[in-house]
Amino acid sequence: MRASPILLALFSTHVAVAAETPTAAQIIERIQKNVGVPWHSETVDTFKAGNPNTPVTGIVTTFAATLDVLQRAAASGKNLIVTHEPTFYNHLDETKEFENDPVYRAKRQFIEQHGLVVFRFHDHWHARKPDGILEGMTTALGWRKFRSPDDPHLFLIPEQTLDRFAFDTATRLKIKTARVIGDPKMKVTKIGLLPGAAGETRQVEMLEQDGVEVLVVGEAREWETTEYVRDAVTEGRHKALLILGHVASEEAGMDECARWLKTFITEVPVEFLPAKEPFWRPN
Repeated sequence: MRASPILLALFSTHVAVAAETPTAAQIIERIQKNVGVPWHSETVDTFKAGNPNTPVTGIVTTFAATLDVLQRAAASGKNLIVTHEPTFYNHLDETKEFENDPVYRAKRQFIEQHGLVVFRFHDHWHARKPDGILEGMTTALGWRKFRSPDDPHLFLIPEQTLDRFAFDTATRLKIKTARVIGDPKMKVTKIGLLPGAAGETRQVEMLEQDGVEVLVVGEAREWETTEYVRDAVTEGRHKALLILGHVASEEAGMDECARWLKTFITEVPVEFLPAKEPFWRPN
């Protein structure tokens, strides 16, 4: 029995569309070619779950591939998740210790059942010139016009009290649990921004600069940078620390990533999904 011309045409169109649909591996190859820095073999930027040969139905960028983000991605019909931070609770996504853990197993099962693919994009997004996370946060904070021409981490803002600065920053980023060390009435204009967990060495080095009165970070060990700033305040130094939380300090950088991906990926939809601040303030 000979197929009708209409059925043949529909079949040919379906095959053509399927052939044009990129796989997750092909999408990542494009990212590697477009990021603008050499791709290193020693990196955490690798596939963390799923089959790289899976045809991509849509892309989600996010700070972290939390189960909630994975559920929202699957519900929206998107199956490639480009995450900035680990998926399985440690920097290298080593899962041996979690093999019998019910939380890990449920998450892994969800990924497999819904045909999702998870890729981490951390090292090279930070290495990009300019740093993708820093660019996204600068835009989200509305600080682009205040940025130093010599150092993208430094900003000169209109004078205001530390209390007002911290409140406005937390409000702009919709943070419920930001924390501050310093005199609330101190007048500030010189801001340093180190998103994420830059570590004590970089944080203290920036605080030592005369051009920094307030250092804004994602997180800091409470027995390291926080105690350094507390002592500086007690000594009467014009210094302060604003801790946003790691998620809040980098999330806009993955929104920036979605915008960037759209400049060279057009076959499938690309969407940023916020992981959202994990903490809440008790009433």
